[in-house]
Amino acid sequence: MSNPVTKLEGNAIGLREVVFQSICSMAPGAAIAASIPFGSPLAGGALPLAVLFAFIGILFTASSIGQLAKHIPAAGSVATYSAIGLRPWVGYLVGWAYAAVEVLIVPLVMLQLGYTVAGEWNANSKGFPLGSWWVFMTLGTLLVCFLVYRGVRTSAKVGTWLGFFEITVFVLLGIFLVFKAGHNNTLSVFTTAHANAKGFHGWSGVIAGSVYTLLAFSGFEAAAPLAEESKDPRKNVPKAIMIATVSIGAVYIFTTYAATVVFGPDNFKDFSGFNNGVPWDGLAKGVSGVFYVFVIIAIVNSTIANANAGANVFTRTAYAFGRVGAFPRSFANLDAKYKSPRNALLWQLIIGLILGLGLGFKYTPQVAFGIVATGLVVIVVLVYIVANIACIGYYAKHRKEERHLFLHIIVPVIGVLFLIPGFLNAAGITGIPGLGFIVALAKPLSYAAYFMAIWMVVGVISLFILKKKNPKAIEEVATIHV
Repeated sequence: MSNPVTKLEGNAIGLREVVFQSICSMAPGAAIAASIPFGSPLAGGALPLAVLFAFIGILFTASSIGQLAKHIPAAGSVATYSAIGLRPWVGYLVGWAYAAVEVLIVPLVMLQLGYTVAGEWNANSKGFPLGSWWVFMTLGTLLVCFLVYRGVRTSAKVGTWLGFFEITVFVLLGIFLVFKAGHNNTLSVFTTAHANAKGFHGWSGVIAGSVYTLLAFSGFEAAAPLAEESKDPRKNVPKAIMIATVSIGAVYIFTTYAATVVFGPDNFKDFSGFNNGVPWDGLAKGVSGVFYVFVIIAIVNSTIANANAGANVFTRTAYAFGRVGAFPRSFANLDAKYKSPRNALLWQLIIGLILGLGLGFKYTPQVAFGIVATGLVVIVVLVYIVANIACIGYYAKHRKEERHLFLHIIVPVIGVLFLIPGFLNAAGITGIPGLGFIVALAKPLSYAAYFMAIWMVVGVISLFILKKKNPKAIEEVATIHV
């Protein structure tokens, strides 16, 4: 009888695939079409400046995580970084939180896939039932799990092509929009001149809008969990994180600029409600029917690419924790042929379908999307905050000879400061001076925040139980496996 496969496939993917793992995890097509426009009622025609502001802010966190990745190439990624840079128990709780974040990616974007396809089909053929969203969600989830099951070579290669397609479509559309705007092109959108939303004039609107656009960058670190399967991970993973962050930041800034100048900077505060709440579809229709079709395909494509990247991250995180006994060891079981974490993937499939279908039928797929997104964002911002602090701790404790005042202290601190408003906004924590744009979460979105708080309490309880029964497992979260 052959020995079971216990190691992920090393040297399976190169820099290009690792870069697109992070790019696809950011879901640029879906972010441009659905996420970033939510900042327009706050930033108005200064939304391009708000996107630039958010990009600079997230770049600090990307740098911190990249500085950790170059020395700690592990599938446990941010959890292992936190365990080594701070304390093993902190790493365990980060892993507990990060696993929840990534397992939510698939139901989140598959809900978007379901209602987007059903909605567009219904818009063009009134007899097509909107209630068929669950069929497309289920098929999309099965497709993504099949790709991830086939191993990192297959899933990363598919993700590369999907990511390239969605970026190409929106960049080309942006170029057409810039030409269409003609003499209305202006760099004044990168100032506060058009920040004219009621109650959010000037910098208050820019900062408020940037909090929403900041969240469009989440997922930039998704290259890190594939470290054990990539070539030269100490070099390629940090490089991939920065390339993905900078390139997608440039795409976000350019496409937002294009939308602003063609729509009209002084009217842009109304952009999110344009074309029945799907503004980029309306912009594409204004260029040509062909672009409209390509934008719809790109948005659908983006959901599949994002789910594929998220499933890769969740399965690798669960695998890393399973092999040291911090999670059930069955999570570390790999498929003999494809070396994919098959049990972790099975849990991804089950949880994804139960959450997506359950919440979608209970409320609507759109409301369910908002619930899952709220829960995801509340936790992922906290993970990023801890990662910044871990960067400070790691270079203070383990790399004193390399420690740099700017890179390893100032940058992480600024990263934390940029992320705090994002967390408060996602959690609906109001009454903070200077952050008057934050509103309390309405039901049922507030349920997600409460559930994630309960999830973290359960994580703390499990930490104490594990410390009593298997303390070595907590310590081994800080183990480097490459």
